[in-house]
Amino acid sequence: MTASRSRIEARLSRHTWRVSAFQRLILAWFLQNGRTFPWRAVSASRYVQIVSELLLQRTRAETVAGFFRRFVTRFPGWTALADATEADLRAILEPIGLWRRRATTLRALAQEMQRRRGKFPATRKEIEALPGVGQYIASATLVFCHGGREPLLDVNMARVLERCFAPRKLVDIRYDPWLQALAREAVDHPQAREVNWAVLDLAAAICLIRNPRCDVCPLRSCCRFALARRRTGNKGKRHEPGQIQVSISQSLRTRSKPR
Repeated sequence: MTASRSRIEARLSRHTWRVSAFQRLILAWFLQNGRTFPWRAVSASRYVQIVSELLLQRTRAETVAGFFRRFVTRFPGWTALADATEADLRAILEPIGLWRRRATTLRALAQEMQRRRGKFPATRKEIEALPGVGQYIASATLVFCHGGREPLLDVNMARVLERCFAPRKLVDIRYDPWLQALAREAVDHPQAREVNWAVLDLAAAICLIRNPRCDVCPLRSCCRFALARRRTGNKGKRHEPGQIQVSISQSLRTRSKPR
């Protein structure tokens, strides 16, 4: 084990009780307040779950929900999506922006999955070698297709975790070792899928970028950010003391919309 990994393990060990409380509280909240989407239905196929994650990138979940049923009716599986023309995809995707990039990614992955007869590889390395698949989609594949305990880590989940536990050091969440380890620890639970959804829903409804609603947050008893706000009475504060500061240009590149 490297010295860096040892330090991270030591940091995580200091948060053991907080991780347990985090999981218990957020799952209880999710049971009563979780959002309902077609791709979260018990009957949702693996195709539906993975395609939805591709569409959700940089797009609000409510926006995707608005056209998702039409999308899966028109393209009910990998074969139909692989055979889609650019015009077919444009008709549905153009209103949400970045349609050409999304269409290219969707078709390339669909063609590969058609070749693979709809079966995803079982390892992260193999999954990330698929067309258009990065860290986030690979994690989603491991969660939804293989029952893995992987975090659906985007900037929204990062915000919740950093506020509750401790901030990262690197701007890019994909390469920050502390945040990556923390996220995996946070979803290391028999209901890892639900923990992921709960964190994303909390980020969209309560742990907002601006004016977080700490007074009604289910994590307020174990969240360092909420505790600090109560001590200082600073209701407008956005980040924990010590939170990394990024330039405006960096922030624009890494910030995503609430999901």
